[in-house]
Order: sequence, then structure tokens, then C-alpha cells
Amino acid sequence: MKQQCLLCNEKFIGRSDKKFCSDQCRHAYNNQNKKDHELFITTVNKILRKNRMILHQLGPVGKSTVRKEYLDKMGFDFQFITHTFTTKNNNTYKFCYEYGYLEIEGDKILIILWQDYMANRAQLSGFHSSKPS
Repeated sequence: MKQQCLLCNEKFIGRSDKKFCSDQCRHAYNNQNKKDHELFITTVNKILRKNRMILHQLGPVGKSTVRKEYLDKMGFDFQFITHTFTTKNNNTYKFCYEYGYLEIEGDKILIILWQDYMANRAQLSGFHSSKPS
């Protein structure tokens, strides 16, 4: 029974469940679908890695205060975080992996490093954003 390749539409003879005429077509088809499917994930991960790098550069010793404009100038995207931590005083730190920040005094940001005691009260929240463009 002749079948039609899902990628190149060429007719071929093979098992009844075979969908591609060659390994090259099968790989190309799967890679193309993977790219389309994982584009959103790749975009979000790129933003998260950039945010983490910025927090690391501005707060390398565990705790520091910077102006929000510095993060803006470096391209920090405040919509994307990995999790949150709320203190007993009801302050909610937003984290990008092990680096967290808290907006204080209007235009300042307190950057902190994750501590082991925070694990019990952290909330994994993914990110707070619509789909990136």
C-alpha cells in the first residue's frame, strides 16, 4: 500500500503505520514541530535567565539596594519570575531562581539571595505575564 510522507508528500511503500519516506523527513518534521511547540518556553526561559543575570550583577553578595532605573536600563522584565516568598511582615519578594527582589521606597529595589529557611514558605508561581511577543 502506498502512503504519502507527512513532510514532503512523496509517495512511498512501507508498513501501514509508517508516516515518512525517510529518516531525514521524519527528523525534519519532528524538529519543525518541536520548534513551533517550544518557542514560547524558549522565550520565557531566555527572559528568566536574563533577569537572573541582571540580579546577580547588581546584587552579587547576597543583599543590596539599587534604583529601579538600573534594572530597567539593563533590560530587566518585571513580569517574569520563578516564585515568590512572603515574609511574616507580609512583604512579598519576587524571585528569579535564587535571586529575589522587593520594591521599596518607590524607586528602589532590594535584591537578596535565596536562603534555606525560605523553602517552607515559598510559592512556586511560574511567571506573571501574558504570552511574550
